[in-house]
Amino acid sequence: MKTTSKDDLRSHCAVNYGVEMFGDRWSLLIIRDIVFAGKKTYGEFLKSEEKIATNVLASRLSFLEGQGILLKAPSPDGRKDFYTLTEKGLDLIPIVLNIVLWSAQHDAKSYVRPLKDFVARISQNPMQVSEEVKALVRNGGCLFPNGKE
Repeated sequence: MKTTSKDDLRSHCAVNYGVEMFGDRWSLLIIRDIVFAGKKTYGEFLKSEEKIATNVLASRLSFLEGQGILLKAPSPDGRKDFYTLTEKGLDLIPIVLNIVLWSAQHDAKSYVRPLKDFVARISQNPMQVSEEVKALVRNGGCLFPNGKE
């Protein structure tokens, strides 16, 4: 997939740039899967409950890699590719956490609603939590290694 350059943008509005880079549903869900569940491989992303189509997944992974949001590298055994967030990708974590807060407030069935301490902590110290999560993910970790957020 072709990468988007500054000349390909519909406008240079800051909101438009963000929407064109990561604003589609699938891109944000791939980022979510890395941050929250620690997913790293194509096969792991395919198993997400939203059931992304294989061609859409391949296209989004390629696009995010081309935009410098994801880094693709072979696994140690060379049989799979691992996808990780670059620093540019890690900078999306505060946005994802704000979406979590918004969803917890407005979606009565949100998976994070029962996690009141987690939601309160993000709400009270968003910058600190964002930096902690960035460090965790940068070092190969994730927020909820054993299940849903």
